[in-house]
Amino acid sequence: MDETERARGRAEQSGPAPSPRSVDDGGGPAPLPRSVDDAVALLGGQGYVADASLGTALFLALELGRPLFLEGEAGVGKTELARSVAGALGKPLVRLQCYEGLDMAAAAYEWNFAKQMIHIRAAELGRDLEPGRGVQPGAGAAGSDGTRGEGSTHLSERGSLPAVEGDVFGEEFLIRRPLLQALDPADGVAPVLLIDELDRSDEPFEAYLLEVLSDFQITIPELGTIRAETPPVVVITSNRTREIHDALKRRCIYHWIDYPTAEREMAILASRVPEAPEGLSTQVVGFVRKVREMELFKRPGVAETLDWARALMALDRRVLDRETVNRTLGVLLKYQDDLEQLRRDGGLEEAMAGAE
Repeated sequence: MDETERARGRAEQSGPAPSPRSVDDGGGPAPLPRSVDDAVALLGGQGYVADASLGTALFLALELGRPLFLEGEAGVGKTELARSVAGALGKPLVRLQCYEGLDMAAAAYEWNFAKQMIHIRAAELGRDLEPGRGVQPGAGAAGSDGTRGEGSTHLSERGSLPAVEGDVFGEEFLIRRPLLQALDPADGVAPVLLIDELDRSDEPFEAYLLEVLSDFQITIPELGTIRAETPPVVVITSNRTREIHDALKRRCIYHWIDYPTAEREMAILASRVPEAPEGLSTQVVGFVRKVREMELFKRPGVAETLDWARALMALDRRVLDRETVNRTLGVLLKYQDDLEQLRRDGGLEEAMAGAE
């Protein structure tokens, strides 16, 4: 039995691939895989069709407690792998979406300034209302000589400001961002931490990640060092729009996810779009593979293949024909230049030949 038949069998038994379970579903964490085959089967249970190479990388990352660093073209399944791992292990998924200008405040933590100020003001008002310290009429207003009246109760004059300062740097004023959530989860369940599209962030942010990935800890000056009791499962993805520094890569298990073979892409379609007839899936995969051989600005990934198959099913198409292709190419290709290139110089005819 080949990959496609196995995937179709799983889909018929369990329906579409489930989404990752959250910590609220009562399922609890699942045991880690004990072999490469177990790792492949673990992903397969979530509808993710992995080859032995990817299964090996995942198994080693889990076994050695190292981050899994995935590179590859957009849409080949890097982010989906993290979701599938979270679902298979019964762990929550914490996602940090990287972008240009990402800093510690957005990635790790920041202080709730507004709440701190409210707390300080509430403490100040509480002192003002204590018996014997009430503000007298006109108290607190500056006199003609610039001094305050007798009833002035300025906070620093009462000597309570240091205590209030200590209060406002407690954990109740701390806003936990994804990195801190992953290292110190509120429910105590170590999650799967997805650091998505790291190549979109700036190089200084990579340097900050070194402490997190080396020792699984974050240092907060006001509170001290917070270390993970149980390190999270870390998956890092990159579309390789720029090179990631070697210092960070050395801490990871590296794997390049390429476009799948025809057989594996058929298996992915069978798993993710089980309602698609096998004949249509064969045509879709053949067409897409021909398109990927062309010089395009953005070649379609597996995500686009799945979207196109779902679109064809929504249009109730069971056979791929030229008219349907022309009407739905916007699902497969996302740039006007690519659309025009495919439609001229016999590109569409060549791709249709691959679907026969």
